[in-house]
Amino acid sequence: MASLAAAVCVPSALYAQRFQGEIQQMLARDKTNPPPQGGILFIGSSIFRFWTHLSEQMAPLPVFNHAFGGSVTQDILDRADQLVFPYKPRIIVYYCGSNDVGGGEPAGAIIGRTKQFLKIAGERLPDTFVYYTAIQKAPDKRDRWDVVETVNREMERYSHQAKNLGFIDLNPVLFDKKGNVRMELFLPDELHFRPESLRMPEFAAVVKPILTKAWESRHPYAVSSDGQRFLVNVAADEGTASPITLILNWSPKAGK
Repeated sequence: MASLAAAVCVPSALYAQRFQGEIQQMLARDKTNPPPQGGILFIGSSIFRFWTHLSEQMAPLPVFNHAFGGSVTQDILDRADQLVFPYKPRIIVYYCGSNDVGGGEPAGAIIGRTKQFLKIAGERLPDTFVYYTAIQKAPDKRDRWDVVETVNREMERYSHQAKNLGFIDLNPVLFDKKGNVRMELFLPDELHFRPESLRMPEFAAVVKPILTKAWESRHPYAVSSDGQRFLVNVAADEGTASPITLILNWSPKAGK
């Protein structure tokens, strides 16, 4: 896996082009089989890149996948004009940062580039809702889980105050009831998942209900791990705003 640390040994222009072939293939596929304008875009690194049955597992939601393996947060910034903004997605599901962690990047730098992407997305796509997906605690990064935790907690906090931003944490899928990593999900590299593992269907069981409610709702919202609903900061047209109902201690049993 390419690391940020290794990038300093490679000319910047060459480093920036290292995914060019994969991205050109993706763009060529989009020409012959265009993804839906205003759909749900998954963008990020290999955790999403290898979600090969995404469309099937999210059906009938109009999802499409522009993740590319090995990418870091700077790559998503650099490629957003190609892979994100032209498609005008209504919802973006973002996963990136694990390769930054593996490359030795500090939490502050990862958070900064992630928030920069969110800022640009908010400016270019003001009506688009973004779900930030927490960096996963892969066993190969165990010695840097403190960095992973710092990034995730800050992004969760930020999702409660930022406009059009939600937070999804898939890490509970990776641990058993005793809090141990489910090593059977992982390949020997302890980073990527076994193709035959139940990881993706279990991820889908978490993500799909969130996206379904967001898609069916005029304004998506985020639900925290403690079961409370967080209001989304969206502007209402003056004179046409409906009354707002605030629900405390909301639970899935309460319904939408």
